Amino acid sequence: MAEKYTRDDITFTVNGVTLAGWLYKPSLSAAEPKRSPAIVMTHGFSCVKDLYIDRFAERFAQAGFAVLLYDHRNFGHSGGDIRGEIDPLQQVADMREAVTWLRMQPEINSEGIGLWGTSYSGGHVILLGGQDRRVKCVVAQVPTISGLQTFLRRVPPGAVASVRADFARDRAARLAGEKPEMRHVIPTEAAPGIYNGPDAVSFWTSAAVVAPTWRNAVTVRSLELASEYEPGMVIDRIGPTPLLMIVADKDDVTPTDLALAAYNRATEPKRLRMISGGHFAPYVDQFEAASSEALAWFTAHLCPAR
Repeated sequence: MAEKYTRDDITFTVNGVTLAGWLYKPSLSAAEPKRSPAIVMTHGFSCVKDLYIDRFAERFAQAGFAVLLYDHRNFGHSGGDIRGEIDPLQQVADMREAVTWLRMQPEINSEGIGLWGTSYSGGHVILLGGQDRRVKCVVAQVPTISGLQTFLRRVPPGAVASVRADFARDRAARLAGEKPEMRHVIPTEAAPGIYNGPDAVSFWTSAAVVAPTWRNAVTVRSLELASEYEPGMVIDRIGPTPLLMIVADKDDVTPTDLALAAYNRATEPKRLRMISGGHFAPYVDQFEAASSEALAWFTAHLCPAR
């Protein structure tokens, strides 16, 4: 298919950090409106924008949407002093200002902006969608729902106290001026990873090919903050903003049952789309189903005249 959009490298400064990303702009005919509906997109935990997320952006841009896709602070080409540090609430605050920046662009319909998030950022769009009524619809793909429940499932019961002791020790060391302690995202020969399942290892191993800025390391504080992150607690605040949730039926990273329970707590208008597979299925095996469902949702709620 011939490309029907342009993609520009952009930077914008929010909350003291310069974020780097791509702005996709559809190629419009003379008969089409000059201000495009738009989507703000970001990547998940420890990822970068070109680790399969750009495929979704391209799909949306081909259909006539402007798309802002960027790297979170401390990752990829974005700024940030503590590389590999993931503060979910800071990322949400940055996303909110990304919406502000996008609304200020002359080619954007400022009243037609939606959010798309996946995995960790799937939790971000749930939280921001309930906070900011400038957002006109939300797509949360395999979203983080409860950091605590996910933490308790991932860490063996006998190791919970030890992991929390690691969190406390890292905090004390950082306060004393030491460098942040790091953890591997996936295992290496020298050390285990946060995610050790074969699907996770396969997904992130591919990063070396498709996303050369990805690094196999995050700070210990990132894990502590993740264990306290609870976007599912406020999912009932999204309505009346339309919510689409895309859930994988065998997801053990952002567990399926937590997502379904959260969806039941959300108010209308909402839609649930189940796909087959594990957490990483939407990016590869189920890309067509996941992207088509999201595209239909954005079309219905950002440009219903179509």
